[in-house]
Order: sequence, then C-alpha cells, then structure tokens
Amino acid sequence: VQLIESGGGLVQAGDSLTLSCVPSGDSFRAYAMGWFRQGPRTEREYIGGVNCFGSTTEVADFVKGRFTFGRDSGKTTTWLQMSRLKHDDTAVYYCAASADDNYFGGNPTEYAYWGQGTQVTVSS
Repeated sequence: VQLIESGGGLVQAGDSLTLSCVPSGDSFRAYAMGWFRQGPRTEREYIGGVNCFGSTTEVADFVKGRFTFGRDSGKTTTWLQMSRLKHDDTAVYYCAASADDNYFGGNPTEYAYWGQGTQVTVSS
C-alpha cells in the first residue's frame, strides 16, 4: 500500500490549505489515519488523526481550532484542512495509515504505511 499525498505548497501567513491522502494499492479499504509533521528544526510531531469511519477525530492542542481532519464520503481519501496558517506551521506533512482501524493516535510505531510527505511553506 502506498499513501499518495497532495496539496502542499507555498502560502502566506493567514492563508488556508488542504492536504489530501489517498491509499494506492488497497483503495477499497478505509484506514484509520494519522497526520504528522516535521519542521526544519523540529522532530516529527503528531498533529491529529481520524478513525476509519470518519466519525471521530483527534487534534493536537497546539493546532486545535485551526486544523481539522476528515475523510470523504467514500471513506478512502482523508484530508487535513489548515486555516490561519503561521510561519511556524512550515514543515513536511505526512499521513500515515494504521493497521488498527481504531488507532489514530500519536505513536508513530503504530502506523504501517506512510506517505512520502508534502512540503508546506508559510511565508511570514
């Protein structure tokens, strides 16, 4: 299974951006999905996730109110919607699929598949 990410780019502070993640190779399965990011001077950090049904999400406190997670009606594509972006949000963003349909938390070792990462750059 490969996770194909899209939607990254260069934006200005205050702008919004939506990232998408689509599994390739097992497109009929809806995985519980976590999202992580790694900035230029930070370690990879968990920012949130969504369960396989799209009914429950988790959002890290430091992005709560600005970032939301979800999945489309077909349940295979997941998305990360980011608003009021800040320069500190500059990072490579990764989606990760969990082998456990109920796990979408912050432990990276629980994820079986990772996307290639997509760069988000926020100019101040």
